[in-house]
Amino acid sequence: MVLLTAKHIQKRFSEKQLLEDINLSIHLGDKIGLVGVNGSGKSTLLQIIAGAMEEDGGEILRSNELRIGYLPQNPDFEPKATVLEQAMEYVQGAVPEYVVKTLLTKLRMNMFDRKMKELSGGQRKRVAMAAVMCRDTNLLILDEPTNHMDNDIIEWLEEQLENYKGSVLMITHDRYFLERVTNHICEIEKGALVSYEGNYEAYLIAKEERLEQAKANERKRANLYRKELRWIRWTAPARTTKSRSRVQRFQEIEAAKETFDDPRMEIGTVSSRLGKKIIELKDIGKSYGGLEYIHDFSYNILRNDRIGIVGNNGCGKTTLLRIIMGQVTPDTGSVEIGETVRIGYFSQESEEMDPNLRVIKYVEEIARNVKTKDGYLSASQMLEKFLFPSYMHSVRIEKLSGGERRRLYLLAVLMRAPNVLILDEPTNDLDIDTLTVLEDYLDDFPGAVLIVSHDRYFLDRLVIRTFAFEEGGEIREYTGGYSKYMNEKEAREEALSGVKTNSAEDGAAVSRSSDGRNQRAPKLRFTYKEQKEFDTIDEDIETLEEKIGNLEKEMMQNGTDSFLLADLSQQKTALEAELDEKMERWEYLHELAERIERGERTDGTVD
Repeated sequence: MVLLTAKHIQKRFSEKQLLEDINLSIHLGDKIGLVGVNGSGKSTLLQIIAGAMEEDGGEILRSNELRIGYLPQNPDFEPKATVLEQAMEYVQGAVPEYVVKTLLTKLRMNMFDRKMKELSGGQRKRVAMAAVMCRDTNLLILDEPTNHMDNDIIEWLEEQLENYKGSVLMITHDRYFLERVTNHICEIEKGALVSYEGNYEAYLIAKEERLEQAKANERKRANLYRKELRWIRWTAPARTTKSRSRVQRFQEIEAAKETFDDPRMEIGTVSSRLGKKIIELKDIGKSYGGLEYIHDFSYNILRNDRIGIVGNNGCGKTTLLRIIMGQVTPDTGSVEIGETVRIGYFSQESEEMDPNLRVIKYVEEIARNVKTKDGYLSASQMLEKFLFPSYMHSVRIEKLSGGERRRLYLLAVLMRAPNVLILDEPTNDLDIDTLTVLEDYLDDFPGAVLIVSHDRYFLDRLVIRTFAFEEGGEIREYTGGYSKYMNEKEAREEALSGVKTNSAEDGAAVSRSSDGRNQRAPKLRFTYKEQKEFDTIDEDIETLEEKIGNLEKEMMQNGTDSFLLADLSQQKTALEAELDEKMERWEYLHELAERIERGERTDGTVD
């Protein structure tokens, strides 16, 4: 059964044509994930389909059987209303109070008498979600339902949507969520909709094939273009019908040559030199209102650490980051930061931006040119690599979408050449293309990275250690990403409840037992990648030194050939830069090896 059909939908804002020709049919049982870069019109399309916004052109055909539940990205609320009053207002009397209370309790929002104005953004969204999920619907329209949600709630919602008999149309950047819930992916490209059958993995495969085919077509068109260009240059002005037709053909090919656009982007790593000492946390403690959020936490952050920080909303994750940044003073303990450390902090709240400032001016105030592994790039080149095409450079910041502002803020953080990155919920409000590029960037980033995130895919993709906030302000360390943390946590909980499992020993690290005595922190050790690098780095350095020596000899022999000399000099400079990086890595790895050999643990203690 077709629940809804959108035909040739158009929407314009100011001078920008956001949606040009959107066509979509939603059948009963469809679970559709809507993707696209920030500012492409995803939320606008959801509002139009939900009936919350009028389209400028086209039409929406709705079945008489259609019953919509709509969760906006930022639900409206009455500040003075209580949680229960607001939830009942959302459902408009369509659901009994006891059902609403049941859903609120499942979503940990059973503080029914608390005022909405006292809640966090994530808590307000949970109130709206409870109201949507308890109604009798056959089409759920969800705009970023996982944003600011704890992972246990995300997993609960996942299960609900998998078992839901109706249809779902949703926007989310959570790739595990897309993978497990959807059976269709629709992507907004240049104002139109491209549909893919299957879940997120199937979408990636199909899109890659489509991009490769488009590139092949572009190569054929380029060859034809070159041939026609040769003819147009060497043939006299059109004297016959035949030649006039060739001129027309050339003009058509020329007009078509810019139509292919590969949306994938890359950025070269921007960073500054990092010394031996990074950040050392000693016996950190912090309480608010009699509640202990961080209890006696110690850790030495290493040069190439990739640390994920997880826990329920309000447990103290952001507080820990702010303590490291010096924005919050701990009640006990201290933070020591190395002299060469340059922190890039991407907070949950974007920095203040002058709304009247143009995008290019905002970036140029940070740096007109930045040095990357690919050489020097101008501010405009960096913008283009961050999916801000040239026509957007002169746009005022006030005209950007929320996601575009977050992307611009992220670019600003990276352009300041940090050597330690602290990222607080970096995946909120960023599109999947930007997240993919950020992940690739962090793969090559030569410094430490600390990440607070509820995005399970993002954590699994990047981190090698996980700090989990547990009861009483305890921060427990696990090796690996989010999935491994969950497996070890479950094994540990089974062991504590008397169920013996083979992996029960793998769980705990930094924590304290119930009688207050410190448990042993785990010993330092190489990651698999570090071990491989340690085994080969001496040979790598010798090879580079040999290549540089050979180039120096060749330069001596060709001192009179200025062109060859310039080329050899450029090669030598590149190899010397690579050698410098290898020497820094050699120093770090051998220092770590010494600490491992003497039995040092992650909290700095030694047996």
